Amino acid sequence: MSEVQALFDVLRQSADSGAVEAIERLVRDGKDRDLCRVNVLEFASGNKVDTEKAIAAYLHAARLGIFDLSWNMLCPGCGGVLDAGESLKTFDRSEYHCSLCSAGYEPTLDEMVEVTFTVNPRVRRIAAHHPDALPYAEYCRQIFWSSGIDLPDDISGVMDQFSMEALELPPREKALVSIQLPQQFIIVFDPVTHGTQFIDVQGEPTKERQELAIVFNNVKAPTGTTKLRPGPLRLSLENRTDRRVLPGVWIANDALHHTLGNRRPFLTAKRLLTNQTFRDIYRTDTLDVDQRLKITSLVFMFTDLKGSTALYERVGDLVAYDLVRQHFRVLNQIVATEAGAVVKTIGDAVMATFPAPDRAVAAALKMRDAMQTINRDNDNEDLLLKIGIHEGPCLAVTLNDRQDYFGQTVNMAARVQALASSFAIFASAPVVENPLASQILSRAGLEPVQQRATLRGISEQMLVYEIP
Repeated sequence: MSEVQALFDVLRQSADSGAVEAIERLVRDGKDRDLCRVNVLEFASGNKVDTEKAIAAYLHAARLGIFDLSWNMLCPGCGGVLDAGESLKTFDRSEYHCSLCSAGYEPTLDEMVEVTFTVNPRVRRIAAHHPDALPYAEYCRQIFWSSGIDLPDDISGVMDQFSMEALELPPREKALVSIQLPQQFIIVFDPVTHGTQFIDVQGEPTKERQELAIVFNNVKAPTGTTKLRPGPLRLSLENRTDRRVLPGVWIANDALHHTLGNRRPFLTAKRLLTNQTFRDIYRTDTLDVDQRLKITSLVFMFTDLKGSTALYERVGDLVAYDLVRQHFRVLNQIVATEAGAVVKTIGDAVMATFPAPDRAVAAALKMRDAMQTINRDNDNEDLLLKIGIHEGPCLAVTLNDRQDYFGQTVNMAARVQALASSFAIFASAPVVENPLASQILSRAGLEPVQQRATLRGISEQMLVYEIP
């Protein structure tokens, strides 16, 4: 048996068989580019595999060394990869600048950090393992652009619609390029160093040759705007780095804008941090203790078990303990089923996160039904689950050797849960008013009751909904 086959046999023991079969087929039959920075959401859709099972399978595959997991900091404008690393610990800057878009961005884990998987060389060697040997168009596809850019198979044909010139410039080499400037906005861009020079071509055409020199170096990618007239240009390019560069001359036309705007969903860092399999496998190896990464919007759920003290007195420690453990087990299963993750438990309370309000609402309804079943099966009404849900911004941090969250949103979610005193679920307005969450409640025949409530430690009253 080969080493690769043995790895997949081990993977089958911890991941969904259908997902593993699809991954094994991709490794065996896929094109090289299909195994570089795999978009797991696209993979799941194309192979008709449940998304959560696909994510879990790739995480287990990365743990076994079949794939290498990569966190990529993206430019929201052009979808380019600004930085990449094996861990979120790589991202330690307060701002990331995109030369192509000439804009700076505060990093967030919502849509600016993607998580991709590239096949490990010991499993299969692909061209992207040696990026400096990739052709120009494939380097742009596989290395510069993120998995969220939906590029066609004929990437060269598409790039021909906006690219006037492209060349490979070896280390410490120079080149001269002669082009005829049209009266359009021109971008000289190198996807290796991200060096960018803008040329604003305007005015009366000229027959005189114009000159422009651009230097690519390791210190700072050149960025600036030069005004030139339509007509002949001699472009002098110099590579002062120790690796090849791939400068191209692009026209900022509709074809370029269409290519950059043709997006598809991808696995974000936010979604992965709320994945139970990820938390189980990677635990604290995510953020440095002093690191703070912003999440624009995350859904928090707090639950608490009311009546457990009376239960211990009535049925004894052993029976009560088994029931409480059963409650934790059921809640964990439901959270994972709805793409969430349990952050921590405190006594009989649970703190969980979800990537979207509809998943949290669906989980809350399942939890309530499950608790009623547990009570009925055990012929008692002692256990009452209080549930509160809130959505908002937060910081991803490491606290007490655990990947955790910090901020007012977390505090408010806990306060919302404190409002619950029956089987009713309490949720804030951003949760209940979410269109997909509203559909779930409507299909269940539930009409949330709006009210204004005073939350402990919060100065202003807050609009909340009681879900009966």
